[in-house]
Amino acid sequence: MKRIFLNLLCVAFFCALLCGTVSSAQAATVIKLGLVTPPGSAQNITAEKFAELLHDRSAGKYEVKIFHSGSLGTETEILQQVQMGAVEMAIVTLGPFDTFVPQVKVVSFPFLFRDYAQVDSVLYGPLGDEVLALLSRAGFQGLSFSENGFRNLTNDLRPVHSVADVKGLKIRVMESTLHKELWRTLGANPTPMGWPIYSELQQGTIDGQENPLWVTWTSRLYEVQKYLSLTGHVYSAHIDIANLGWYKNLPQDDQQLLRSCMKDASVYQRDWNRTQLADFLAKLKKAGMIVDEHPDVESFRSAVLPLKDLPMYQEPETKALLEKFLAATQSAS
Repeated sequence: MKRIFLNLLCVAFFCALLCGTVSSAQAATVIKLGLVTPPGSAQNITAEKFAELLHDRSAGKYEVKIFHSGSLGTETEILQQVQMGAVEMAIVTLGPFDTFVPQVKVVSFPFLFRDYAQVDSVLYGPLGDEVLALLSRAGFQGLSFSENGFRNLTNDLRPVHSVADVKGLKIRVMESTLHKELWRTLGANPTPMGWPIYSELQQGTIDGQENPLWVTWTSRLYEVQKYLSLTGHVYSAHIDIANLGWYKNLPQDDQQLLRSCMKDASVYQRDWNRTQLADFLAKLKKAGMIVDEHPDVESFRSAVLPLKDLPMYQEPETKALLEKFLAATQSAS
């Protein structure tokens, strides 16, 4: 009788344990997070670290499901889904925000930042927070910036040392008015195109592209691009966002938790990005790319000065914000 009682007690214990596990699993709130890049990319590193931190710090209350590699569509389509609430969160480059919150474009103004120290002192401070706050107008909660890094030019036709060497090159650009105007001003033939672009480069539909080193390496573009110039013409950031209504409906403690986890994830990703730069450059050289490490950046900088007077920067709020950034980067030099 005693043995039967003990057996029943064990069964009851394991049933309770199983029910508790099921209950816990059912209690987890699933957060859908969309991005277009594949595992191993900068955006994914931010997303994966965020998912890990949020799960651990919430004791399993939240589970982040990452939809990567464009499985939810283009970045513009992902922004639309976040705006509608079909997807709770996303990590997106700045270009697609043109049609949602056009003031964001000031962060990508060519040659705005000279180095990462300047980026950290200006963008990851009050001015950056001011930009993030603007996103609420389009139904987004700006959580943090993370980074793509400084963009550099590659092509398969000729070395590019000065702005004169750019003339006539068909350069793939993201869907961004600024990026199209930038390369048109530099004398290239900008070609807006989604991602990936390996086949288009391979087939000669376009001559080149411009991206941070990690993109050129992880996307294996060195197989179809011969020349790399470290122009550093644009600091390319990501914006880490949530649907505003969904975010506001969370308990305040959970809102703060979400923000802190994303900020910590973005710091982690930025550190990863910057410590890998020398390694990526060495790998690209070893893969056969001919690298100009010291192009005539001033020739590029001088050529793009008129961009400040483009109509896109004349809207009063955009103009004032750009002036703030230009003043801040000059004082941080």
